[in-house]
Amino acid sequence: MSTEAAVKKPMLIDVSINGRVVTVEKGATILEAAKKAQIKIPTLCKHEDLVTTASCGMCIVKVKGMRKMVRACAAPAEGGMEVVTHDAELYEIRKNVLELILSRHPNDCLTCLRSGTCELQALSQEFGIRTRNFEAMVLEQPIDVSTKAVVLDPTKCVGCGRCAEVCQNIQNVWALEFLDRGFEMRIAPAGDILLADSPCVKCGQCAAHCPVGAITDFDETNKVWDALRNPELFAVAQIAPAVRVAFGEGFGLSPGEVTTKKIYALLRRLGFKAVFDTNFGADLTIVEEGTELLETLVKHPGKLPLVTSCCPAWIDYLEKYYPDLIEHFSTAKSPHQMVGVLAKTYYAEKSGIDPAKIFMASIMPCTAKKWEISRTDEMFSSGYQDIDVSLTTRELVRMALSSGIQFADLTDEEPDMIMGEYTGAGTIFGATGGVMEAAVRTAYCLAEGKPLENIELNEVRGLKGVKTAVVNIKGKDVRIAVAHGLANVKALLDPIREAKKKETDMPYDFIEVMACEGGCVAGGGQPYMVSDEMRRRRAEGLYKDDRASAKRMSHENPMVQALYKDFLGRPLGEKAHKLLHTKYKARPIYYK
Repeated sequence: MSTEAAVKKPMLIDVSINGRVVTVEKGATILEAAKKAQIKIPTLCKHEDLVTTASCGMCIVKVKGMRKMVRACAAPAEGGMEVVTHDAELYEIRKNVLELILSRHPNDCLTCLRSGTCELQALSQEFGIRTRNFEAMVLEQPIDVSTKAVVLDPTKCVGCGRCAEVCQNIQNVWALEFLDRGFEMRIAPAGDILLADSPCVKCGQCAAHCPVGAITDFDETNKVWDALRNPELFAVAQIAPAVRVAFGEGFGLSPGEVTTKKIYALLRRLGFKAVFDTNFGADLTIVEEGTELLETLVKHPGKLPLVTSCCPAWIDYLEKYYPDLIEHFSTAKSPHQMVGVLAKTYYAEKSGIDPAKIFMASIMPCTAKKWEISRTDEMFSSGYQDIDVSLTTRELVRMALSSGIQFADLTDEEPDMIMGEYTGAGTIFGATGGVMEAAVRTAYCLAEGKPLENIELNEVRGLKGVKTAVVNIKGKDVRIAVAHGLANVKALLDPIREAKKKETDMPYDFIEVMACEGGCVAGGGQPYMVSDEMRRRRAEGLYKDDRASAKRMSHENPMVQALYKDFLGRPLGEKAHKLLHTKYKARPIYYK
């Protein structure tokens, strides 16, 4: 055996969990060893994505030979260790810890957005807590709704630190931290300012990782219900690529199960008069962005690299932290914005509907889309607000549950085809690397007159933080790079900034960034408790949908071709630029 192979081989140890011996890799925690022994140790602060903080104390266990109990989430398992995870004493201690946490938590589950998906509520059920045994000591704090994307309610904070951890170390945004100490400790933006005035980019990863209702999405379902009940409005909807592989989780279906056609049926049952697919907008984005890439490669190579622009949280981050690189960013709007403006122009014209009466709702995996729909004047290029409301996947799940519709039993339906047909390239937008892969497919085919030999660009797939590849287009090696999770952005953009400063060759030609780890499949508005396994399964659902598609390159979409022929003219043409493109501007990291 080679030295390299010997180093890679993990060292294994045996650990006794409640009398059962299990074998784990050295370095595993007691919590991980217990899981392998099919034992669930209760936790509240622990999340698979994040560094362990051991802050809640729910996971205490007994280890033979140790005088003190240890926290299983942080304590390493050791060879020969004998662990007791459950007994009468541990039950009472955990119950007391839970009751102390509840003494500082509002007792308003009936009106909380997280009711039914709250980890604290679930633990209280497991431990059979029915009464308060400690005096209530809830720290009253104002609710922050300033971003209109996420809502911060410090009174419900349990001090787990998940939101601060993901904001600081996964997203590198640093909008949240703990303020004060002891009983007065609370989660808030640095400087105790409003979240909208902080570096927050509205990605919603804080809400996605919060175990309770301390941070939630800004709920706008009532706005949609009102529109659906208004006979003067013509309500239309669109669904994003990533929604179709996560929505079913709200109804007991498996992560990654593609439920596209049932969602179309659901939206019509709810009262929407037309249903489009954001994948159509993704195909359109690629035609514009792919053309933009080819034009830059040929006519303006000095403006490389070109950076994709579909993620609004990333755009917010760019405008705050990298405004000096704005000239490199694709001006193409995100797919749902393109569908929105076309609904109130192209579709309205074709259908003979007054665009003033069209109410467009986007169903997105993202909280930042709520901010994006009004971020610049170009988001009103139809003459109206192009998107009237952006709902998260979770919001649509709540609407479906309250409607009484049995989602899993719905018969499949088709979208309204004028903006519903899509290719496989459009659907993979929801996974990290998907925008890049779709763009390369089209750019290569348009330049070479034939598709890539291997249309699946595996080098940019998967959950590695930064992925790179080289694709030869017309004799030029196009260096591409993909990053997801904003903390990985520096590895791509800092060298570009340095190259601009020194006037040396750029390290990349084409870059994709998604703010959320895994891309939109794990967006801030998707169903809770995401993990890398769920990211993989949801992404695989999109790739499966791509492989099943008759057409797998965006420019092959016949509805997109008809759109240019009948309405837009040509990619990057005057009308296309007016309706489908936007501008960027430097924004302060902190607002005064």
